[in-house]
Amino acid sequence: MTDEQPVREIGHDEFDPNGTLALILIYFLILVGMWIFMYFVEFLGNELTVIG
Repeated sequence: MTDEQPVREIGHDEFDPNGTLALILIYFLILVGMWIFMYFVEFLGNELTVIG
């Protein structure tokens, strides 16, 4: 078995985690959407109105 060396090392300043940020934003939007759905359905009597 041979030890494979990395072709190029990425330093801390060169790392740009765009994919991780995109996943966090997608999960946050899903969470907000679920919260809005639960607010209207469970707490306002199954109607999409603010004044009941």
